[in-house]
Amino acid sequence: MDSKNSPQVTFVPPPTGNLGDITLRAIETLCEADLIACEDTRHSLRLLNHLEISRPLISLHDHNEQHRIPELITRAQGGEKIAIISDAGTPCLSDPGHRFLKACRDQDVEFTVLPGPSAITPALVASGFPPHPFSFHGFLHVKKGKRGKQLQAALDSAETTLFFESPHRLPSTLTILKELAPDTPICVARELTKAFETLHHGTSTELDAYFSERKVRGEIVLLIPPHSDK
Repeated sequence: MDSKNSPQVTFVPPPTGNLGDITLRAIETLCEADLIACEDTRHSLRLLNHLEISRPLISLHDHNEQHRIPELITRAQGGEKIAIISDAGTPCLSDPGHRFLKACRDQDVEFTVLPGPSAITPALVASGFPPHPFSFHGFLHVKKGKRGKQLQAALDSAETTLFFESPHRLPSTLTILKELAPDTPICVARELTKAFETLHHGTSTELDAYFSERKVRGEIVLLIPPHSDK
């Protein structure tokens, strides 16, 4: 990518919850875009309406990204300015966009990635666990057996490990952690930057008991400290 040229494609991170977290540069990019490709057009329309931005929208998600790529590449090569946004946080990080970004690079389409909101950094800092080195592994696997292997690797790691987890799988995941390492300290960060943001610290046994008695909602980041810090 030649930084001297103005990029045709910009990957824009929208807020993870608090609309006030969007950057001025992100707003400017959305205002100037000829087309905004978004994970969910209905969800993104609420953000754009809040910002009083009116631009054409097109969907770009896991189920259609491969199909959309040729069209988006052609439009970018034709001179259109395209903004890529996820529902929340940085595109490509457990969100659509990676395959399109790779296609831009392969097809010599100028692109840039804006810094901005992500649940990863605030969760890492707020956890109180050693912030470096750390590793982020996206969403834990749906299947319990593979999830258990991921969690065991995190327990054995010399790094602070972060996972995204769905609220309906969190109790099962905490039960697996309790069985693997009942006394290990962990942190569950929920709904970061939103009105009901919570940080839960405790052993895997304590948090398994806590969340087993409650209906879990919202976006979850699970953090496991390095082996040496347990």
